[in-house]
Amino acid sequence: MVGKNQSESGGEKALDLFLKIGLDERTAKNTVANNKVTANLTAVIHEAAVTDGCDRAVGNLLYTVATKFPANALVHRPTLLKYITSLKIKTPAQLDTAFSFLTATASDDLKVGDFEAACGVGIEVSLEDIEHAVNDIFEETKTLIVEQRYRTNVGELFGYVRKKQPWADPKIVKQIIDAKLYALLGERTAADNEKPTKKKKEKPVKAEEKTIVEETAPTKPNEEEINPFSIFPSPEENFKVHTEIYFSDRPVLRACNTKEILDKHLKFTGGKVFTRFPPEPNGYLHIGHAKAMFVDFGLAKERGGCCYLRFDDTNPEAEKKEYIDHIEEIVGWMGWEPFKITYSSDYFQELYELAVELIRRGHAYVDHQTPEEIKEYREKKMNSPWRSRPIEESLKLFDEMKHGLIEEGKATLRMKQDMQSDNGNMYDLIAYRIKFTPHPHAGDKWCIYPSYDFTHCVVDSLENITHSLCTLEFETRRASYYWLLDALGLYQPYVWEYSRLNISNTVMSKRKLNRLVTEKWVDSWDDPRLMTLAGLRRRGVTATSINAFVRGIGITRSDSSMIRLERLEYHIREEMNKTAPRTMIVLNPLKVVITNMDATVMDLDAKKWPDAPADDASSFYKVPFSKVVYIERSDFRMKDSKDYYGLAPGKSVLLRYAFPIKCTEVILGDDNETILEIRAEYDPSKKTKPKGVLHWVSESSPGVDPLKVEVRLFDRLFNSENPAELDDWLSDLNPHSKVVITDAFAVSSLKNAAVGDIFQFERLGYFVVDKDSSPEKPVFNRTVTLRDSYGKGGK
Repeated sequence: MVGKNQSESGGEKALDLFLKIGLDERTAKNTVANNKVTANLTAVIHEAAVTDGCDRAVGNLLYTVATKFPANALVHRPTLLKYITSLKIKTPAQLDTAFSFLTATASDDLKVGDFEAACGVGIEVSLEDIEHAVNDIFEETKTLIVEQRYRTNVGELFGYVRKKQPWADPKIVKQIIDAKLYALLGERTAADNEKPTKKKKEKPVKAEEKTIVEETAPTKPNEEEINPFSIFPSPEENFKVHTEIYFSDRPVLRACNTKEILDKHLKFTGGKVFTRFPPEPNGYLHIGHAKAMFVDFGLAKERGGCCYLRFDDTNPEAEKKEYIDHIEEIVGWMGWEPFKITYSSDYFQELYELAVELIRRGHAYVDHQTPEEIKEYREKKMNSPWRSRPIEESLKLFDEMKHGLIEEGKATLRMKQDMQSDNGNMYDLIAYRIKFTPHPHAGDKWCIYPSYDFTHCVVDSLENITHSLCTLEFETRRASYYWLLDALGLYQPYVWEYSRLNISNTVMSKRKLNRLVTEKWVDSWDDPRLMTLAGLRRRGVTATSINAFVRGIGITRSDSSMIRLERLEYHIREEMNKTAPRTMIVLNPLKVVITNMDATVMDLDAKKWPDAPADDASSFYKVPFSKVVYIERSDFRMKDSKDYYGLAPGKSVLLRYAFPIKCTEVILGDDNETILEIRAEYDPSKKTKPKGVLHWVSESSPGVDPLKVEVRLFDRLFNSENPAELDDWLSDLNPHSKVVITDAFAVSSLKNAAVGDIFQFERLGYFVVDKDSSPEKPVFNRTVTLRDSYGKGGK
C-alpha cells in the first residue's frame, strides 16, 4: 500500500506540475484534492509533452480537456492535444466545438478536414473584425445601454459578438466592449453602483414595472434550463463506444453494441426511451432519491418513454416489506407513475443461468478466500490461489453452492477480470455469495444471491434499458459494468453519471439515517427534521416544491457542490406563498385587557390572501375581537426605542385587521419583573396611525380562552454545514432542532383544520397540521419561516 508520506510526495509533484502549466495556486490545490481529475490532468500533460511547462492559456485549455473530454473518443485525445499545443486551437469556443465534433465521431476515423473546418482552425479574426461586430451591437442597443448604463447585461453583448465572430479571442472582445462602454457612458457614478430600488408600494404601476424589467433586462435560459434532458442521446445512437477498458494482459476493450444487438433491442423498445429507478428497499427514500426520480422518470416522460420502478433486492438480510411499501407509495406521492414494478429477484433464474455461462466462457471461478484475504490480495494486486482452477471444477462447485452443500462464507463466485488493473473495481468482483436467509420476495428457493455488481448491469440489459443513469460514485464501476455485458454478449445500455444531491446541515447516507432512527436520535423515519421524503412531507413540504428544487439544480456532473438548505426553502416559500391561506396564532401569549371596551364580541373580517378582493367572501375568514386579546410576549417591552415597532408603555400599535391599541398600564408579578398582564385602550375610530402591526388572538366569548394548540418548531438537524465529514458526527446534532410549544393560542377557525392542511401563520412562518393532531388539541409543524434569505441572493 502507498504510505502517507509517499502519497503526500505524489501530491506535491502533481501540484508542481499543475503550477508549471499556468494554473493558479487555488485551482491547482483543488485539483490535487480530486484524485480523478489529478490522474486525468497528469495524463493529459504527459500526452501533450509539456511537463516542463507551457503558456497559461494553453494550460487552461489542457485543464478543460482533462475535465470535459468525451469518454467515447479517447482515441483522438492525443490529436486534439497537438492542435492545442501548436496553437491551432486556442480559444474555449474552438475547444467546445472540438468536443462536440469528437463526441459524434467517437472511435471512428477522424476526418481531419471536417474537424478543422468545424473548429475554425486557421481562421484568424482581426482586431478590425471584432471592433466591427462590437460597433454593430452597440448601434443596435445604444438607447437601452444609455438607459441602463453600467447595469447593462454585458453577457448578452458578448453573446452577440460570439455569434458574429465565434473564433474571436474572448479577452480582446471584452477589452473592446469595456472600452466602448466607457467611451459611451464615461466614468462610473455613485448611482451606477447603487442597487436598483424596488417600488413595492406603487401598486397601480406594479404590473407595468414588471413588464419594463422583462423588456429591458431579459434573461434567456439556455436549452438545458428549458429542457434538462436535452443532453441525453436518442436510443438509436447507442452504437457508439461507451467506454474504453484497459487491461494489463490483453488489448483495450472498446465497449459498444453491435448492429445486430442494437437492432434487436430497438425492435423490442420500438425506439422508445426505457429507464429505471432502482432503489434498494433497505430504508426510507430521501431527497437525493427525489433527484434520481426526476432524472429517471423525467427523461422517460419527456421522451414519451417508459420508466421501471425496480426494487434492487439482492440482499435478503437488509430488505423489509415496510420499505417496499413505503417506496411504492412515495414514488406516487412525488408524482411519478412507473411503467412497471419489477424486482431484481424476478430475474434470479436468468441471473443464475448467465453466471453458469460466465463460468463456461472462462470468465468466472469459485473462490474460497475469506473477506479478509480477498481484501489483502486486492491491496497487493495478487491473484487468488483458486483463480486458475478448471472450468468444470468451478461449475461443479457453483452447483453445490446453489444446492446448499457448502457452508455460508466458505465459497463465492468471482468474476475473472484484471487484478493488475488501475481500477479497483476490476479486481475480480464477487458475483455470488452464499446466504441461508429467506428472501422477502423470492421466498426460500435460493441460498445463493447475486451481488449488485453482477445484477445491476445484467438486469438493465434484460429490461432493455436505454439510459442507465446513476450518481458519480458509480463512475468507476463503468469498466466492470461493460466488461460483464461484453463477456456475456448482452445488449449494453448507455450509462451516464450525474452529481449526487448534497444538502447542508444534514446527512444523506442510509447508514447514518438508519442509525439516527434506530438509536432514537430522531423520532422516526418521517421525523420532520430528516431529509427523508416522508419527513419532508410530514413537515409540510410538497412534491411540487421538491421537484421544482431538483429541476432548478439541474443534471450536472459537478460533484463538489454542497447545496445550501436555503435553496430548498426558497422553492418551498415560492409555492406556499401562493397556496397557503393566512391566519393568526400566538406562540407565547401575553394577556391584554382592553379597558375601554365592554363585553361585546365583534366578528371581524381577516384576509386569507394579501390581495384579497373585497367582494370575494371566500378570501376572508372571521376572527372574534373582544375585551381580552393575546399578543406575542416578545412583542412587548418595558422600554421603547426608535427601531422597535412593538408595544410599550404609553405606545400604540395596530392589531392586524382590527384596531389601534395603546398601552396604559402594566401588571407585574410579585418579583416586580414578570409581566402578567397589559391594560390598554383601543381606538374604535382608527384615527391613530401607529407604525407597528401585531398579530393577535382573542377570546371567542368572555372568560373562555382561545383555541389551545401545540406547535412544533423545527430547525437544522445539525450545526455544521457538512456533518457527514466529521468523525463524531452525532456530537454535531443541534439540541434545539425541535422545540415544542404546548400552550399556543390560535384563532377558532383552525379547530376544523385537517391533517396535511397548510397555513401561513402571520409573522411566524408556514405550518402544516401534523398527524398527531386530535379534535381536542390540534398540532402544527413549522415547515419554514417567512424569512427568504436565499431569494435575496438569487436562485
